[in-house]
Amino acid sequence: MKFEILKEKDVIYNILKDDIENQIFCIGDLDDFYWNHTSWYILKLNKKVKALALLYKGSDIPTLLLFESENLNQGKGLLDKLKDQLPDKFYAHLSPNLLENFKPENIIENYGHSLKMTSRIKFDNPFDDNIRILQTEDIIEIKNLLHIAYPKNWFDERMILTGKYIGYFNDKNLIGIAGIHVYSPKYKVAALGNIATHPNFRGQNIASKLIRTLCYDLQQTVDIIGLNVRLENKAAIECYKKLGFEITGEYIECLLKN
Repeated sequence: MKFEILKEKDVIYNILKDDIENQIFCIGDLDDFYWNHTSWYILKLNKKVKALALLYKGSDIPTLLLFESENLNQGKGLLDKLKDQLPDKFYAHLSPNLLENFKPENIIENYGHSLKMTSRIKFDNPFDDNIRILQTEDIIEIKNLLHIAYPKNWFDERMILTGKYIGYFNDKNLIGIAGIHVYSPKYKVAALGNIATHPNFRGQNIASKLIRTLCYDLQQTVDIIGLNVRLENKAAIECYKKLGFEITGEYIECLLKN
């Protein structure tokens, strides 16, 4: 097995494109908006790529993404080669079997299983004058809402600059939000994130309206939209299914020390 560090976008995309549904986050991070925060690693056998990993360094604690598929099926071997490249502490999104590569003392926290869901359907425009695009001046209110409604979320303020964060307002108060974790018009992919509704306003289909509105906007520039959702969040999974999203993969999220 040969271990390599990759720096060519086209080469990386050609590896990932055959499994777009499970690799949306990685493909999205090829976009210029994210690219400078990424490091890419592969494992080759007989000149064929057998595993690929992304280390995203755009947050306080880096995140490792490594998902196996029919062709990319040597993730354990790649993790063995990666040990010297990984930071002292990092988040990891891994195919479930890959957690076996780490000893119990390396696992700071295991957040459990999550599902990958994707959609290629065309959404109608669900116009609602309570919804508007969020701006940088809304960041404090966004953080306050997420602290109440989604306290364990990861929110990158820089993502507001994409123009793909929208909010639902009641009497000028932000009570619902939907945004993205990745968005790439070049590679035609997007991944939803930071979807939350204030606890006092749940049960009014606010999240559904926000998702439909955001997906309608995103589909003007992308072909496939994905999202991640915790396996135990049955209500959210059913909501996404009703909106046309399908389960396409599963992974484990955890916080690790090297």
